[in-house]
Amino acid sequence: MPILNKLPGVVNPVTRLNFKSRVKWTAVGLLLFFLMGSIEVFGATESAYAQFQQVSVLLGSTFGTLGTLGIGPIVTSSILLQVLVGSKIINIDMNSQEGRAKFQGTQKTLAMAFCFLEGFAYVMFGAVPAQSTSLIPIVALQIALGGLIIVFLDELIMKWGLGSGVSLFIAAGVSKAVFIGLISPFGETAAGMIPQIFQFFAAGQPGSVIFPLSIIGATVLVFALCLYAQSIKVEIPLAFSQIRGFGRRWPLNFFYTSNIPVILAAAFTIQISMMGSMLDSQGIPFLGEFDDQGNAENGIAYYLSIPRHGQGGALQDIMLGLTPVDPIRLVTYTLFLSALCVIFALFWVETANMGPDAVADQITSTGMQIPGFRKDKRVLMKILSKYIYPLTIIGGIAVGLLAALADLTGALGTGTGILLTVMILHNFYERISTYYLEDMNPAVRKFFEIG
Repeated sequence: MPILNKLPGVVNPVTRLNFKSRVKWTAVGLLLFFLMGSIEVFGATESAYAQFQQVSVLLGSTFGTLGTLGIGPIVTSSILLQVLVGSKIINIDMNSQEGRAKFQGTQKTLAMAFCFLEGFAYVMFGAVPAQSTSLIPIVALQIALGGLIIVFLDELIMKWGLGSGVSLFIAAGVSKAVFIGLISPFGETAAGMIPQIFQFFAAGQPGSVIFPLSIIGATVLVFALCLYAQSIKVEIPLAFSQIRGFGRRWPLNFFYTSNIPVILAAAFTIQISMMGSMLDSQGIPFLGEFDDQGNAENGIAYYLSIPRHGQGGALQDIMLGLTPVDPIRLVTYTLFLSALCVIFALFWVETANMGPDAVADQITSTGMQIPGFRKDKRVLMKILSKYIYPLTIIGGIAVGLLAALADLTGALGTGTGILLTVMILHNFYERISTYYLEDMNPAVRKFFEIG
């Protein structure tokens, strides 16, 4: 499509970038992203935006600033396009270079459109209220332009930096929330967990330290579980067809589609809660009624959102007897998140060139085959199908259950946020150790245990 070639964007590097240059551009992108979250929007009403605290962590957004939208438009456009392409409503051949370019261009077009759509929706529905009616277009336009800048920052990091900008923005936002939640001496509702422990001891209330300790313990536990789950993989033995006695193993991660399904599923549930909260603020409780903290109290959004109260999670409520927990809500949220992860995982395999056909091409291009089977791509595809699709489905269910369980613990940065951060940093580590080894300083190379 000619219009896709005329979209504004970041140019590709003319020459190969070394590791140092990519690190520099990644740092520049992250710095500008954080800077966007510190520049307040002119004409917006000052507000604590407490009801959007959980949303802000996962979308990397800071309400009331140029970074209000965060990565929202990008993931929303990705969700919509995944569904349209996966259901064959839009026919794009992801096995061809032209098809992949068309997919990326269409997604970018949708992301830019959603910047303006969501920017005006946030202002019109009171998420970022304007000081007066005449200032609504100005406030909305500033938010939309901030969203566009984040779209370009994502493109900058993908082309000039390391990995995906969206993933790094999520990891940066979650890491910031965990850091502040642990050691901040101040807070809108309470100080960080560690200062709270000292405050309780100083006030002669040692029994009260159970709550902050449970939050810290839950955070550490979620990190450990996510690290362990990320390391599970299935390895397919391969052998060189021309050289006997030499071979290797082709790894297929248990979480085959990595963090993509969780990002899309989490963004989808967030959009439901945000839309419900904004509609409720306008007297239209179509998705449910919400309290001042943005927690759904009833309706569809209630059963599809995280059972979380205040600083703690559902498990803290159960163990400490703080608030009654609705068991039906626990089940519906867990099942809904797991089902979304499976759906988006299947869509991603088909649209991201990760299916049996693409993997078979990668293996045959190396001159390898599975021992005991004749060298035929069709045979290889049939064998890979027995691994890839079950891993996609089972891994999608597992990552959804793990994300839901992590959310119920009340871990800092949200359980889903920690899961995403662990997976993002693990992929970031693998990308560095695989593609940029030759440019590393010997001391850095030793850290990555290679060479």
